[in-house]
Amino acid sequence: MEEEADTGVPSRVERKALQKAKILQRETERKIFRLVGKALKKPESERSEEEAAVLLLHRGTVEELCKRQVRRNGLKRKQEEVFDEADELRSKVRQLAAAVKQAKHLVVYTGAGISTAASIPDYRGPNGVWTLLQKGLSISSSDLSKAEPTLTHMCVRMLHKEKLLQHVVSQNCDGLHLRSGLPRHALSELHGNMFIEVCTSCSPVKEYVRLFDVTERTSLHRHMTGRRCSHCGSELRDTIVHFGERGTLEQPLNWKGAAEAAETADVILCLGTSLKVLKKYACLWCMNKPASKRPKLYIVNLQWTPKDDLAALKINGKCDDVMRLLMEELNIQVPGYDRAKDPVFSLAVPLRQEEVDSHTREVIARLDVQEGCVPDSGEQAEEATAVQGGWFGRGYGKGRRKKKKKAA
Repeated sequence: MEEEADTGVPSRVERKALQKAKILQRETERKIFRLVGKALKKPESERSEEEAAVLLLHRGTVEELCKRQVRRNGLKRKQEEVFDEADELRSKVRQLAAAVKQAKHLVVYTGAGISTAASIPDYRGPNGVWTLLQKGLSISSSDLSKAEPTLTHMCVRMLHKEKLLQHVVSQNCDGLHLRSGLPRHALSELHGNMFIEVCTSCSPVKEYVRLFDVTERTSLHRHMTGRRCSHCGSELRDTIVHFGERGTLEQPLNWKGAAEAAETADVILCLGTSLKVLKKYACLWCMNKPASKRPKLYIVNLQWTPKDDLAALKINGKCDDVMRLLMEELNIQVPGYDRAKDPVFSLAVPLRQEEVDSHTREVIARLDVQEGCVPDSGEQAEEATAVQGGWFGRGYGKGRRKKKKKAA
């Protein structure tokens, strides 16, 4: 004991006493927070003398709880969906149309909001994946392979065809931009494509486009699909970039194309993205340029985004509604999605005989093959009980753990 005192190291008894004191202090603080919180919930006229005394005695706790309530109210407002009135929406779309016509280099950034019309949930909307998981609710959807390009996807493709749009930068993994007919050189899929697996052992990287979701067996930090390269025999991996990972694949991510497009852009149109992830990619916002020389920003979203205050125009509307009006203003006819012309069929690499049973995901079929092969309602109901795909909804737990560690 004397040696411990001489060296300045607290004894075991002292350490236990200190630890006990900390636990008791935390319990006391929690009790005070509960008492103050209970008192604050009541109108001032209904508070007892004891509750009024507690509030006077613990003014610091009162201030802290009031600050927390303000933050909660602010977050709640940011999650609310706001819709522009019909006349205001049309007026804003006319402004957007003028900007699109005058743009020398238009780039479009897209997020999950453009695929909700294809029955693919977004992430941060009222019924989004992150929102539901945060509430402790389960997420469900039909097989993502069944989704087809929406009106917005087809509008984006037509803008490029009419040479009004130069490049599309997408956070989506659903492959719907590619399936809409948008050329691959004009597309950067920053978080991967659920229909593409690659061999990174080959040089250059060998790519395999499939007619099914290749992510059945993959997840965070586990990207091998179980199939092998027909050229070198190495195991193939998916192209998905999960929350907390860094994507380095040249294709389909095409970071080079995204960065070059952002560098030359004079107008950036953001469709259906919360921008909470994209805002972290400095190269997409030309942060090395003076603010006055950065591209003009136009945002279409029903919720708040961290770039709203920097936008030349914020349109509060559904992507399909806004794009329909925009194409009317630009006098551009938009064709519907035609499965027979879906590029995925010409790009797809057939499975080898030994790989036929390597997955259980539904295969996208041509119209002539699809006829007479529609599953009955019982099968469809069973498939709709859970989100399909090893990429969808991943990363939420990791993000929550990071926040908890930071708070601690």
